[in-house]
Amino acid sequence: MSRLLVVEDDEDVAHMLERLFTQAGHEVIQAADGRSALRRAYEGRPDLVVLDVSLPELDGWGVLERLRDLTDVPVLMLTAHDQPAERVRGLRAGADDYLTKPFVNAELVARVEALLRRSPQREWETEPYDDGVLRIDPVQHRVTVHGQEVRLTPIEFRLLHALARRAGAVLSPTELLAEAWDDPTGIAPGRVKFAVMRLRRKLGWRDPKTSPLESLRSVGYRYRRPG
Repeated sequence: MSRLLVVEDDEDVAHMLERLFTQAGHEVIQAADGRSALRRAYEGRPDLVVLDVSLPELDGWGVLERLRDLTDVPVLMLTAHDQPAERVRGLRAGADDYLTKPFVNAELVARVEALLRRSPQREWETEPYDDGVLRIDPVQHRVTVHGQEVRLTPIEFRLLHALARRAGAVLSPTELLAEAWDDPTGIAPGRVKFAVMRLRRKLGWRDPKTSPLESLRSVGYRYRRPG
């Protein structure tokens, strides 16, 4: 039995989806707005998320972005937004599939089960990283250096988190593009260089010689733990 998180603010649609997936043999947990969806995701650790776009509190795009900071759990966007540009946006933002309303019940179940078959067991990055100097809380989306909070963009946050959770390992620009950028297709590796420079500046580590964010020429980047 797989656990599905269904995020849908229309009560009638939510009940229908719960019945549909339960009859197909899955456990269903539900949320009716974006912020409660994130709480249910952290608590329930679902195997797949069925996510509406138009949600109160925090829309589906915001939920998807926060989920991708924590896990690569499969996400199927289920929405009335049927324009091609919206579908492209969803897939580029990290969704694994995109289905528009109205939909055929059997097709929805088949797509969900296809994603589950292709997806290995997912890990959730919910524990904060803390080395005494740098602290990253992926759930609260907060970064502090020596106890002082630093405001980062979503890309900067994902970039720093990717480097810190593999502290000491060298990651290539290509690997970092895949980790941090919503759509790395066509983005030159040079973007990583400038993003690292901005990170150093924001974190107070301007001097490349002493910065924990280390650049290895023609190889990649790594984060060195203090000491």
